[in-house]
Amino acid sequence: MKRPALLLFMALGLLVSCREKPAEVTITETRPLTTKDTTPKLDATSDQRFRDAKPSPVQGETPVGWLKLPATQMRLLNYRFGESGLGEVWVSVSSGSVLDNVNRWFGQFDVEKLDAAGLAKLRRVPMAGMDGVWVEAEGDYAGGMGAPARTGYGLAGVVAIDPHGRILTVKMVGPKAEVAATKSVLEAFARDLRFTE
Repeated sequence: MKRPALLLFMALGLLVSCREKPAEVTITETRPLTTKDTTPKLDATSDQRFRDAKPSPVQGETPVGWLKLPATQMRLLNYRFGESGLGEVWVSVSSGSVLDNVNRWFGQFDVEKLDAAGLAKLRRVPMAGMDGVWVEAEGDYAGGMGAPARTGYGLAGVVAIDPHGRILTVKMVGPKAEVAATKSVLEAFARDLRFTE
């Protein structure tokens, strides 16, 4: 009985003596804290994580009945409209050409894409001092980013290019009846947009 206890005591002694002392750490450099040193928000949305903090280069008055939402990295101005709460309107500066953007929107509704001659036939609408094209579509809306298609949706919007080559878009999507009832408000909103820079 004494022998196993002695062996156990010796094993514990060996185990404790084998531990190395932790190395000392000496701090030799520091840096000032920045805004990126804030505690991360674990449940943040991608818009909150990657939001562009620069002010929008485009301004407009919020129409009556629209709910203004915070801007995101891709949406310079961002709104909700309609009784369902599902209608969305946003203003973006996009890449590509006017035709590229019109056809991207049509692709989201599985509408046949246009060529240059088809683009020339679209109604013209002034927007932010530019000559834009009015775009409409309806059907199943596949907005992308893995979201399922939404049936019975409508689209109305304006796409224009400024003298610096920037593509400005104003896009409205939502339940078809709500988009149809709000198109005139959207057109007036687009006409009154202005660049601040």
